[in-house]
Amino acid sequence: PEVAAARIPFFDIARHCHSLRKVERNGAFELVGDPMEVALTEMADRADSRGTSRPRVEELPFDADRKRMSTVHEGAAERMLYCKGALEQVLPLCTHVMLPGPAGSGTWQVMPLTEAGRREFLATQDEMAEQGLRVLALAWRSLPEEMPREAWERALVLAGIIGLHDPPRPEVPQAVATCRAAGIRVIMVTGDHPHTARAVARDIGLGAESVAVTGDALARLSDTQLQLALDRKEILFARVTADQKMRVVEALQRKGHVVAVTGDGVNDAPALKRADIGIAMGVVGTDVARGAADMVLLDDNFASIVAAVEEGRAVFQNIRKFLTYILTSNIPEIVPYLAFVLFRIPLPLTIVQILAVDLGTDMLPALALGAERPATGTMSLPPRRHDERLIDWPLLARAYLWLGALEAAAAMAAFFFVLVRGGWEYGRMPGVADPLYLQATTACLAAIVVMQVVNVFLCRHPRDSVFGSGFASNPLILWGIAVEIGLILIVVYTPWGNLTFGTRPLDAEVWLFVVPFAVVMVMLEEGRKAFVRWRAAPRDRGT
Repeated sequence: PEVAAARIPFFDIARHCHSLRKVERNGAFELVGDPMEVALTEMADRADSRGTSRPRVEELPFDADRKRMSTVHEGAAERMLYCKGALEQVLPLCTHVMLPGPAGSGTWQVMPLTEAGRREFLATQDEMAEQGLRVLALAWRSLPEEMPREAWERALVLAGIIGLHDPPRPEVPQAVATCRAAGIRVIMVTGDHPHTARAVARDIGLGAESVAVTGDALARLSDTQLQLALDRKEILFARVTADQKMRVVEALQRKGHVVAVTGDGVNDAPALKRADIGIAMGVVGTDVARGAADMVLLDDNFASIVAAVEEGRAVFQNIRKFLTYILTSNIPEIVPYLAFVLFRIPLPLTIVQILAVDLGTDMLPALALGAERPATGTMSLPPRRHDERLIDWPLLARAYLWLGALEAAAAMAAFFFVLVRGGWEYGRMPGVADPLYLQATTACLAAIVVMQVVNVFLCRHPRDSVFGSGFASNPLILWGIAVEIGLILIVVYTPWGNLTFGTRPLDAEVWLFVVPFAVVMVMLEEGRKAFVRWRAAPRDRGT
């Protein structure tokens, strides 16, 4: 039979066979869902503007095993079934094919589909897939009323195949390169044709020599063979089913990896649920995918995931900076009490003065450290170990045994400097209201604050030099220090501060006495950091 060119079912299939939703936005209706299906409907409307919509009465939904979907629509004279899916799934169901009629006739003919024709369609699909196109087959048939449901997708007429170009966003190649530098491995797991997957992988920098493992090949691999296959430098999976996606995730987890999975379809839900973190697409993602995921990506952009990883690393580092800074001041607060008990000296620091540090001068600089931008090279560091904790031994050792000890030495030295200068002798216990004693405790408090002003810069990075990041790169730190200095001046030089915190004004000689301790603290910490960088240099070079 012949079909007029204006009535080609190819465009009717593209227009009707989809799962899009029509929604109203800003006073206009638009289709929302898979961008591929949106493109098909728009293509059909442009090519056949006179086409009419047929009401849908039934649907055989897409799933990863069938790799196709079919919809049934009422027509003026008969019901029509429209089918769309992977060529290798649709082609075996077809017995006929639509071919152009005689030249100049403007008609199409429905002809039996020969084996040679089948091979030609498969070869054409390979050529299109090599160009990175997503290839779909479109087929149809008239559907008698009495036909059983299980026979609907038989004896179809192949209307043609179509290639859709879905180019990656321009920022994706750089995001993939950033992942590689950060020790994050990106593995493509897709339902597309292997040639299409390979072409896309080449475009986004996953490797021109990526080994493509198809779903059929994956089904034949044992768990051990799959784990060995995942050791390849470059690998991707194509034409896989939902359970095979989840199997890849489980294999990676057994190898000790933390696995994040992105997806948008119903068939992605099992893998999203099984992953350590599932990330669903918020724009084109299905409700099932969003429900199974831990996170919904509002812009459907892979680069946003990489940016989130960088931000997460920065947050972890900033919390450690905050803790190092806060914990450091604990030592110069504890040492005076230990010295008071062990060596029978006047108490160098009072409880209310400790509160002045912990709840006053330290607060804003510590919060400013928590708001640091990601440090240069954050995404060039390898991922943290599974057992690495927020507070670990190196952090405690640096805060308590190193920086804290230096601050304690300065605080105790300032305390004794004022006492000895005022004529104090060992063994004499001055009264709590003695002006000399009050001035000595004030010196101890002031020394802690001065050392903490220096320490906030030292805590900005555990390894990099304090002079490398720029003192003004985080204005919040400068504001925090300004407030810290203002508070200690109020505590030391105002009657209200003297009365509340038991302090007395200090002369310039005391402040000058503390400054060398701050300079020595910077020099020693810079020396430690230089040693750490020297030891890490061969490892950073991979030698």
